[in-house]
Formats: sequence, C-alpha cells, structure tokens
Amino acid sequence: MLNTASPFTVEDLYRLGWLEDPQVCPDGRVVAFVRVTIDRPANANRRAIWIAPTDGGPPRRFTSGVNDTSPRWSPDGRWLAFVRGRGDQTPQLYVIRRDGGESRCLTSLPQGVSHPAWSPDGRWIAFLSRLNAAERAREDAGESEPTPPDEFTRKQIAERRKYEEERRFDPRVVRRLPYRAGVDFFDDRYAQIYLIDVPEDDDDPAPQPRRITDADLDFGAPVWMPDGQALLTTATRNPEGDSQFFFFDVLRVPVMPEGRAEPQRLTAPGFTYWNPRPSPDGRLIACLRAPEGQPFSAGTLLAVMDASGGALRDLTAATDLSIEAFDWLPDGDGLLCLAAYRGAQPLWRVALDGSGCQRLDQMPGDRLIAECDVGTDGTVAFVAGDAANPCELYVHDPVGVERRLTAFNAPLLEERIVAPYEELIYAAPDGQKVQGWVIHPSDFDPARPGGYPLAVYIHGGPHLMWGPGVRSMWHEWQVAAARGYVVFFCNPRGSDGYGNAWRLATQSNWGFADAPDIHAGIDALLARGYIDPRRIAVTGGSYGGYMTVWLIAHSDRFACAAAARGVYNLLTQHSTSDAHELVELTFEGFPWENHALLWRHSPLAYAHRITTPLLILHAERDYRVPISEAEQLFAFLRRRKQVVEFVRYPREGHELTRTGEPDHRADHMRRILEWFDQFCQMPADNRASSRGEKTDD
Repeated sequence: MLNTASPFTVEDLYRLGWLEDPQVCPDGRVVAFVRVTIDRPANANRRAIWIAPTDGGPPRRFTSGVNDTSPRWSPDGRWLAFVRGRGDQTPQLYVIRRDGGESRCLTSLPQGVSHPAWSPDGRWIAFLSRLNAAERAREDAGESEPTPPDEFTRKQIAERRKYEEERRFDPRVVRRLPYRAGVDFFDDRYAQIYLIDVPEDDDDPAPQPRRITDADLDFGAPVWMPDGQALLTTATRNPEGDSQFFFFDVLRVPVMPEGRAEPQRLTAPGFTYWNPRPSPDGRLIACLRAPEGQPFSAGTLLAVMDASGGALRDLTAATDLSIEAFDWLPDGDGLLCLAAYRGAQPLWRVALDGSGCQRLDQMPGDRLIAECDVGTDGTVAFVAGDAANPCELYVHDPVGVERRLTAFNAPLLEERIVAPYEELIYAAPDGQKVQGWVIHPSDFDPARPGGYPLAVYIHGGPHLMWGPGVRSMWHEWQVAAARGYVVFFCNPRGSDGYGNAWRLATQSNWGFADAPDIHAGIDALLARGYIDPRRIAVTGGSYGGYMTVWLIAHSDRFACAAAARGVYNLLTQHSTSDAHELVELTFEGFPWENHALLWRHSPLAYAHRITTPLLILHAERDYRVPISEAEQLFAFLRRRKQVVEFVRYPREGHELTRTGEPDHRADHMRRILEWFDQFCQMPADNRASSRGEKTDD
C-alpha cells in the first residue's frame, strides 16, 4: 500500500488540540473533560466540555460555549457544574443535567467565579470570587446590584462598570509586591469563598450566593470536608510578605447555617503548603509542602496530618520524588500521585504508612501524565502524551485495565510522518549520567555526505523536566526534524525527575552547573559522525532562554541561537518580575547583598563576548520575565554591531508558546526555524569554521 504520509509543518499547529481537567463521574461510567481547539478565523483558543464513556465508547461534546472550563460532577452524578466565560462577560457558574438539556446560569457576580466544588450532600456549591473591602461591606449591607431586566441594560451596566474601573486606576498606585502577574495588574480585590444553594427545580429562581470569608487575603480553591461542616483552603500567613507563590498555610473554614466563622489555621511556619485534601473518612488531611528556604530547588513532599491539625508526617521523603499532584484512593489506605521520573510522569500509589511508592500505570515508559482524577469507585482518568501522540485521554479502571478514550489527534497523525525518539544516555564531564533524546529526520542516513544540522532545545525552570511526552514541545520538535534537523534535548543538572541532589545542583550556581551537561550531549552526538559541527543551533525559553545566551556567551560552537522570554540579568529580573522569590531563594539573599554573585551568574555579564547570530523573542506583557530583560540584551549586542534581531509580541505574557494567540504561536515557531535555516542550511562553502570554547577574559 502506498504511504502518502507527509512531514509535519508549522501549519499543523491549528489542527492539534489538547485536553484538560478530566473528572470521573461518581458511578465511574463517564469522564467529563475540557477539549481545547483553535478557532483559526478568530485567532483564539476555544474550550468546551466533552464526555467520554469509560468503556471506550465515542466521546461527545457536552456544552456549547467557547470558553467552558472546570467541570465538576454533583455527588449523585445527576448534574455537572462548570464555569463559562462569554465574550465581554465575566465567567459565571453554570449547571447542566447529565442527561442533557439547556445549561443554567446560577451567578451574576461582577468579578465572576472560579474553582467550583460541590458539597458532599449535593446541596451547595462553593466557589471563589474577588472583592475589595468596600465591595464586601456593601454586600454585607445588602446593597447588591439588581439583575438587569434585558440585554441592552446589561451591556450599559457593563460599559459603565468598565469605565469606572479604568478611572479607578488612573493613575495606578502600588503599595505591595507583586503588583502584576500573567498579563494583568492586580487590583485591590481578594479571592473570597462563596456558597450557593443549588435549586432542585429548573423553574426555581437562582438563590443569592453567600460569602463565608471576609479578609484582605486571597483564599485558595475550596475543598469540602466529608461531613460538609467545613471547607479546606489555603492563604498566606503573612499578608505583608510580598509573595504570591509561597509561605501559605492550610486553613479550615467552618460552614455555618448563616453568617461566617473565623478560619482556623492548621499548619505552621517552616514550610509552604498547598492543595489540601481530606481522606474519604475525614480523619486525615493530606497536602503538598516544600521547605521555606528552598521551595524551588528542594522538591515537593506529600504529607498528612490529623484533621484537627498538628504535626505533619511526610509520606514521600524517602522516595526522592517531587510530587506534582495527588488524590486520595477511595479506600483511604493510600494516595495516587503524579511525579516526574526520568523523562516520564507516571501514576504512583503512595502507601499511607510511608513505606514507599509503587508505579501504578502501564506502558509506554515515556508517557507523561499531565492531569488525573480518581473516581469514587477507583477509576482513574488521566490526560497524557507520549512519543507517538502529544495528548489524549485515558482511563485506568479499578481492576487495573487501561484504555484510551479519545483519538482527537488521530486524523492528523495518520497523515503525518511521526519521527521516532531515541533515548541518549551519556556521561557529563564529572562522570554523572545525563538523560537526553534525539529525533532524526524521516529520511535520516547516518552516512549522508556533509552530515546534518543539529537543533538543540533547552527547557525552562530550571526545575522542569522534558521527555518525549511533553505536549507543549511535541509538535515543535517534530517540525524541526521534518525540516531536516537532528533534534536534541536533555535534562541537565537542576531538572526534576532525577532526585533531590540533581535538582539542588543549580542552587546558587545557574549556568556553571548545567552547561557542561548540555555540551556533553552535543559532544556525544558529534562522536557519532553524522552531525556537521559547523551547523549547530540552540534555543530555549524562560530559563532555557537564559541558558541559550549563557552558552553562546561562553562558547563559539553554535552557528546561531534563538532565545525566548529569557532571564539575562538576575539583578533586574529580581526587581521587575512577579516571581522575585526565585532569585532571592535560589541565590540565598537579596541583590544588595549578593550583587557580585548575581552578576557573575547573569548572561548579560558576558554578552560583550557573544559573536553568535542571535534571535531574541519576547512578549510585551510578560510579567514573569519582563521584556526589559530582552531589551537590555538587544541593546548590548546592537551597540557592539553583532548580528541580532529582536521580536516583540503584543498582548502576550510568559505563556505565549503554550496558550498564546495561535497566530503568535505559529509565528514564534516559524521565526526560530527560519533563523536556524539562515545559518545552518547554507551551502557548505559558506559555513564558518568549527568553533571552540571562549575564555573568561
């Protein structure tokens, strides 16, 4: 039979969707999940809720919105709650019957809702909404806004509210850190916990939500205790601590028949805590925690405590795993976890007695599970990618049988040549083994005259981990291989998935600790004889952008480089980022204490030595790594008349290449490959000679 498959292209981005937030129905018969697709004419990502039978029947679309998220089953499985965003309207809480019909909107709060959670008896739904102190006071006084009588009036009210909101922050007065994140500035509002009584009859009017917290604190996602008498959440222990990521405690919020009670703090300083979950019988509370001094580098532990609070007992300290997510198993005798492990992210069963972890899921070994949910009958639904497919939905039933429930990417994959991945284990200069992967072009011939160009990709973090199942890079790697490049990526020192010592290696030692691991991988490929040493390109985003510039500032071996959303000056990154803790805690001090150390580990300190042609890409509303980092680097290189190009993406933040506007994502990928082609696909006679390491002069 004639094989008509063709190589991947950048345009395939518009056909590859992904899945999010799987939720098992209480009877274990179906899984609700969010399917993300691209609306190309609108240049937008669309989200709808789908349902897939766990017996392998065809999945079907369940909601009709363009931004439907957070599906949550009622305890009896008759209803599905979800959050819907519609055009210019803030996202609101909806419910729909499992047997279909029209969805019903339950809320109309000015700032919208998020993180819905059903009470154990199915009577209530808890959720979050943001208010400032004045708005909370008006709400307590019963001064809620009346429901608009028609759509015309609603639009007028929305326009008036938008106008007043803009005037309220013109000029913007800043009194705390961080004051911006994502692509927006913070206002003076804080996330509060609400309850709403779910009407039994569709004809009953939607009741008024009741707020059960009142503090200038952002409360985390609410989680019900099994008896329905309280909720678990998280909040900062120090409102003046200038941190949005760490120094959080677990809180119990009593649910009173009316009014509100003071939340009870269950954890103590020394660690930062998140994601509390009660055991099925309500006797224990499990949560994730990390030490305050090294929350980035030391990894995440799974711990349990009595429901009344007190000392925590670590369940995973002896496993050397950093826990990404977890859920209780229905019998309460153990927990199901996700933890990175050597390029994969499997399911692990963690014993409650602390005796260790057992890998639960089955092949393939390179599969990376991004999200999972445990049903009350023991059914586990999860979203995963592997070397053959970037993202589908799977189920692991109570007797251990696995099956794939979706095949959304199958039509495209059947038309394309999927280049296989080859694992590459090699020795770093100090003898430590490093894990990497190689992707060869589909027409690969190791004896081809002149060899192949090499494209080196570097992950961010630095405490992330890549493997063949990473959805966000799967397509980009395949396109690069289809374009004729041998693709290489690895998990150098600092990466997750290889134990605590490996993660801690970059503590206070960015650049120097991990660059040798990357160079050693390139050397291992060069030793095979089919890579042209004069045609090596390198790229990475975020910390990968940092490392890209670090490498070309310390070596002339690269023909070209593309650095995206990178950190280049640790001194300015600290003071402009929404994550200043990364610099403070990784380098164990403030810039005014560690000026020389931070400058020594900043790529910008060595930028005057760069001769490699560099493409710099950055988003203009990136508040994690502000665009000033790229502006400094570009100015340094331009003033030295080096070959440099700077691409700025409007409206985008740090997540541009993962969830940004589709046209920007495609442009970003295309520009990098065209930059590589410009310097790595030229005739052999015009190539530069092989280059070597730079000195520290």
